[in-house]
Amino acid sequence: QVRLVESGGGSVQAGGSLRLSCLASANTYMTHYMAWFRQAPETEREGVAAIATSGMTVSADSVKGRFTISRDNARNTLYLQMNSLKPEDTAMYYCAAGRGSYWRRWPLASGDFTYWGQGTQVTVSS
Repeated sequence: QVRLVESGGGSVQAGGSLRLSCLASANTYMTHYMAWFRQAPETEREGVAAIATSGMTVSADSVKGRFTISRDNARNTLYLQMNSLKPEDTAMYYCAAGRGSYWRRWPLASGDFTYWGQGTQVTVSS
């Protein structure tokens, strides 16, 4: 069982930055690929970025060049650095972990992930 706890959300003006963190209760870097999803009200949950156990990453076109996913294996922590934020980035952000070394498909599918955090809200004002 892996527990995931996100932090770092908040309110920021357009053009600002935030860094989200996701602390895992157990060492996942050898056994789980990880990702960030987001969900705005009345929309589908969408995959934002993912990172394999090898460190390989992928990100959605909507955030490419602005968001960076990374992981600190020694601290069991996943990060999402978000720069040049836009109002359309406003959503609840979730981290997730899936068993295996690499995500199964792109776009990411929620059903491929076993563990989820409770979410952290990001609000970007114009």
